[in-house]
Amino acid sequence: MDTIILILGTTLMYSSPLAFGALAGVISERSGVINLGIEGMMTIGAFTATAVTLATGNPWLGFIAGGLAGATLALLHAISTVSFYADQTMSGIAMNLIGPGVALFICSLMFDGAKTTKPSAQLPTITGGNMDPSSTFKSLDVNITVILALLLAVLLWLFLYKTKYGLRIRAIGEHPAAADTLGINVKRTRYLCVLASGLFAGLGGATMTLSVVSQFSPTVISGQGYIALAAVIFGKWTPLGSYGAAVFFGFAQALAIALGGDTLPFHLPPELLSMLPYIITILILILFVGKGVAPKADGIPYRKGMR
Repeated sequence: MDTIILILGTTLMYSSPLAFGALAGVISERSGVINLGIEGMMTIGAFTATAVTLATGNPWLGFIAGGLAGATLALLHAISTVSFYADQTMSGIAMNLIGPGVALFICSLMFDGAKTTKPSAQLPTITGGNMDPSSTFKSLDVNITVILALLLAVLLWLFLYKTKYGLRIRAIGEHPAAADTLGINVKRTRYLCVLASGLFAGLGGATMTLSVVSQFSPTVISGQGYIALAAVIFGKWTPLGSYGAAVFFGFAQALAIALGGDTLPFHLPPELLSMLPYIITILILILFVGKGVAPKADGIPYRKGMR
């Protein structure tokens, strides 16, 4: 039973950053802009969250600052892809280079040349230590970010599928020229969606350093942004589907941790266990990448008057 509780708690813990990152991909790609820069935005968000928390002592301020840092980097992506019609894939790759580069540079300035920060205060948990000592779930720690990620997924689904603004976003992602003829401002909508994408990704990075680990390091994100993109595809570009995919990938990471303990009668190399989440990600992409249909205008720059 203890092993099951451990896997459940670890799944929820690791799925939260992935869920924020996956929702970042959903809101951007639904408007027709591919955001491959989620990894870089999560990294800059993770560092900013830790730095602000250390400076203020308030992890909530750090959490918000991490989201704003991700949105700032996303603004560069929006300018290059929406205003200057740059290749969205190349721009996203550039964001993945800029984000960690800026984070490590500022980190070295603030912490006497170190590439890691000091441990910071963490966001609160809503179970675990607050439960009765005799409870079976006493060892289950659910951070507040687990609830926030689920709430964001539900709210984003309601926004995209139950409001006229969400309908406009989806229309732009499918046929921006038709949306333009109806008076919808395609450029402004894409800007707002990419900024929201950066905000969500930054919150994902902040979640990583304020609820999963206690400090920033160069490897703190280590591919989480790319797994989040896989969750977008696995979830068929829907908020709830992508959230479910993020939980699945979180389970893969939890399983790797559980298998590294004494739960098996034989020993597995730690290198193999570290590869497990990424191997599962690749397999999921191979099996499901052709079954989901992306928005038709996804990745295609729009110039006014295009048909």
